[in-house]
This record gives sequence, structure tokens and C-alpha cells, in this order.
Amino acid sequence: MSRINALLFIVCSLLIPVYSSAQSFKIVPLGIKGGIDESNLSAYMVAAKGTNNYICLDAGTLHYGIEKAISNKVFSIPTEQVLRQYIKGYFISHAHLDHISGLIINSPDDTAKSIYALAGTIETIKTHYFTWESWANFSDDGGAPQLKKYHYQVLTPDSTLAIKNTGMTVTAFPLAHSNLTSTAFLVNSKDAYLLYLGDTGPDEVEKSQNLHNLWQVVAPLIKSKKLKAIMIETSFPDEQPDKTLFGHLTPRWLMKEMDDLATLTGAEALRGFDVVVTHVKPPQASINKIKVQLKAENKLGLNLIFPEQGKAIELKSEP
Repeated sequence: MSRINALLFIVCSLLIPVYSSAQSFKIVPLGIKGGIDESNLSAYMVAAKGTNNYICLDAGTLHYGIEKAISNKVFSIPTEQVLRQYIKGYFISHAHLDHISGLIINSPDDTAKSIYALAGTIETIKTHYFTWESWANFSDDGGAPQLKKYHYQVLTPDSTLAIKNTGMTVTAFPLAHSNLTSTAFLVNSKDAYLLYLGDTGPDEVEKSQNLHNLWQVVAPLIKSKKLKAIMIETSFPDEQPDKTLFGHLTPRWLMKEMDDLATLTGAEALRGFDVVVTHVKPPQASINKIKVQLKAENKLGLNLIFPEQGKAIELKSEP
């Protein structure tokens, strides 16, 4: 009997990693804030569990964030190797500096890979950042000479694209961010999904249907438990006037958007659902207030996750 138990243990041990790899993600925050803290700006490494084939969702902070992750024993190889070997591509939601400055600064030491973004974002990167007037042209397009390290991969809204060297796919959706278009990325790995939103304001303030349209897409994935988490910003506390939101959310507006999502999924489907709160803006007193207000206004019973730089995110929905 003991030999049978031992065999069962071995079989189960072999099966569990396969199941986890198919069903969940590894998420490593390299930067969690918006605004003035240049050491901790929006950037999240994401890979299918069981692999080290990461993409980077936004790239405001890279090097310092990787160092923090290494100090927290998330990675066991040097910083430069994480940057060069683990990150297979960058997904830039929009071209504001707090979402791309780390990519620019680290480009001399990086390896060849693609930058994925909507056409307008690619155009800004090509004409304002990777130019010989502002930095150097590390891309394969734009001003000569082209150093050809990065390839611009233009994403078409609502179209699904395979992500090179990862086994994952992505679908991009436009978001309203004051005077420009931001992006939501729906990442798929073997029928498990993760939704990351760049900066966005509420539909009501932005005079937009972009968030409602996005909720219509992901509602069936939530009901079928295929969507593992939503990563969405909350930049300001509720005291921030709507006229100075500049394309961002507050706790009140986030919960109003979640109420809209609940009309499509049913409230029960969102109870305990993982929502990762991103892009909180300093000072710390405001961040503390955001957390208190979100918890107080969380009538749907969402599982609110407040990420920490360099610490892997544990999703409640993971097997």
C-alpha cells in the first residue's frame, strides 16, 4: 500500500505543474505608481506560470524594479539577465513617460525584441523618443541610422496577435485617457486570461463607451472563470474633482465602473474576483486614502490587491 501511495504522490506532483501552467500567470510588479517617483513607475512582468517567458506591460521602471524583485528572491539571476533574457517584449499602453521611461533608459543594454502598441503610441515613440535628437534610434524604423534592436509591432484594436517567444496571445482595446488614446491588453495563455488597463478615465467623464465595450468583451470570461484578474488604475482619492482627473479613476469611479461590469456578469460572479489596483499617485497620504476609500466602497466584495514593487502577486483565482 505504501508503494501505491508513493506512486500516486509522484503522479500528482507531475500533474500539478502542468495544470498550473495552463491555468494561471506569474505577475511581477517592477513599478506600481504614476507620477513623480521615478524609481517606481508603471511596469508589470507577466508570464504563463511554469515559464520565464515574460512580457512587460508598460515599462516606466525596469532596472530598479528588477533589482527589488531579485532582493525578494523572485528571480535568482542577475538584473541584466532578467532584462535581456526573460523579457520577450514590451506592451506600451500609451507614450507618457511614466509608462515608457524605463524602456528608453535601459535600451542600450537590452537585447533585440518587439515593442507592441497601438499605431498612435508607436508613432510617438518613433518620432519623439527613439530619435537621434532625444536619445538614439534603437528601432528598425524612423531616422537613420537605425540600430534595429527593437521592432515596432503595431496592434490593431480588437484583433488577436501571437506574442513572439511566449506561447501567449494579446488583444488590444482602446481606452479614453483625457486628450489621447490609452490601451487595455487582454493576455491569453492556454484559455486563461489576464486583463491589464493602461491609464483611463471613467466613461461618464470621458464621454466614451470604451470601458463599457471592454466589459462586454470580458464579462463572458469572468462568468466562465477564465479571466483570472483585472489590473486597473486608481490614481486619485475621491476628493479629486472630475475636471482635474485628466483621464484617471478615483475609488468612487472605479467602483462605478465595476457596477457597470456587474450588470453584465451578475454581482455574484465578481464576489472575490481579483482586481489589482495600479497607478496610484503619490504622495503617500493620498495612496493611503485611496486604499481606505476602495475598501469602504467595495460593495461587490471584490478581492482588492495592492501590489508591492518587486513582490510577485498571488492571485486568489490561481489553482
